[in-house]
Amino acid sequence: MLSITNLTKIFNPGSVNEKAALTGISLEVEPGDVVTVIGGNGAGKSTLLNMIAGVFPPDKGKIIIDGQRVEHLPEHVRASYIGRVFQDPMMGTAASMTIEENLAMALRRGARRRLRRGITNGDREFFREKLSLLGLGLENRLSTKVGLLSGGQRQALTLLMATLVPPKLLLLDEHTAALDPNTGQKVLELTEQFVKENNLTTLMVTHNMEDALRVGNRTIMMHDGKIILDLSGEKRKNTGITDLLEMFKKASGQTLANDRMLLAN
Repeated sequence: MLSITNLTKIFNPGSVNEKAALTGISLEVEPGDVVTVIGGNGAGKSTLLNMIAGVFPPDKGKIIIDGQRVEHLPEHVRASYIGRVFQDPMMGTAASMTIEENLAMALRRGARRRLRRGITNGDREFFREKLSLLGLGLENRLSTKVGLLSGGQRQALTLLMATLVPPKLLLLDEHTAALDPNTGQKVLELTEQFVKENNLTTLMVTHNMEDALRVGNRTIMMHDGKIILDLSGEKRKNTGITDLLEMFKKASGQTLANDRMLLAN
């Protein structure tokens, strides 16, 4: 499903601010895999997702999604088969538009443009059905401007929009980090539900080591733009947080110093 080979990205090359964000990353993700991605600040986690999504062009390397090379395709083209949820709940929705207008945009993502009615009664029934899955009462607020929703409501809506038309690849970039613990847990439960129901191939960046080992079927850890750990199967099942910290220290030669990750557990 996702194949990455020798992906490299250097920001500000040749300057005093030169930063090797990704250094020869290679990764194979099978259809239906749910891979959690963890690492300290500046490890390259978000850059990896941005490169896959087309935000930044690679300096070198290949990205193949569902058999198609995409590394030189613009972001809007890749968006037709990539669903994405960001850390900031404000980024995934249009605040000045209504809930149903946001969902209509998501429903037609990647579809050919043609003349048709904007939002049909059938669309509205479909939206109500899907919104009811969130358990937030939004199915009765289709005409509400999204800017009036809370951060948790907007993030749940963004998640629904990203999966309304099941994407070939779902990218989650610390999508619960900006939420309070209860709301974050609710959004994570919805994430697991939608991913399982649609068998979505998923990359989920998280700062929470407990979630990294519990969610999905595989965990990778990044450090200095490289993948230094790759856990799956029984090895992952039998790994605890203390074990993970020791593995990081052994692989990187450093102690993991990331307060957000350590305090999250």
